Amino acid sequence: MKIKILLAEDDTNLGFMISDQLRSDGYNVTLCSDGAEAFKRFNEDSFHICIFDVMMPKKDGFTLAADIRKINSEIPILFLTAKTMTEDKVLGFKSGGDDYLTKPFSTAELQVRLTALLKRVHIFTENPEEKVFKLGSYSFDSENYTLKHANFEKRLTKKEANILKILHKFNGQVVERDLVLNAVWGQDDYFIGRSLDVFITKLRKYFSEDQSVKIQNIHGVGFKLEITN
Repeated sequence: MKIKILLAEDDTNLGFMISDQLRSDGYNVTLCSDGAEAFKRFNEDSFHICIFDVMMPKKDGFTLAADIRKINSEIPILFLTAKTMTEDKVLGFKSGGDDYLTKPFSTAELQVRLTALLKRVHIFTENPEEKVFKLGSYSFDSENYTLKHANFEKRLTKKEANILKILHKFNGQVVERDLVLNAVWGQDDYFIGRSLDVFITKLRKYFSEDQSVKIQNIHGVGFKLEITN
């Protein structure tokens, strides 16, 4: 199985150079040009390791790492940066980073850093992320976007599935609206927010067969999936 890397780098030339090198080394690479796109892709797919530039438009690397740590505390994160200041490195580690590579760097140095971090990934590849979840009397297949019940079966849209997957990760906890919006749409403006409300209403209808499964609206904050049985 190929190791899947999420790479976020706003320098187009450098991004292509790194991704081409990694692919030639046998990795499967998803390249994003900004932090918002990377966060959206992270929630659409599964990855073994992340490589993030620090200075990026829309969402910088530190903010991106902090947002990812809210939903995944284990995936290794390697920062790429032109900064060498100690306080910047401390901020990087506090935001959830595992290692730091200062530009310019050689491909050999990048490979050494990846090899060290991938020792952790080996554990995850042997214990793959669960794809099918039990939600009350429902079964949710997050990979195939299906929600099944004895009296009901629905093929979810990609956005519906991604929203439900996020709510499930925070089962019993409040999920901020901005986190869901950025994860699913890559932005959090007013009109996208209205679309989210529509999707939440649809998901509530899908769970009408089981009153123990509820998606609560926490006013001014976000949503909470509650399963009481």
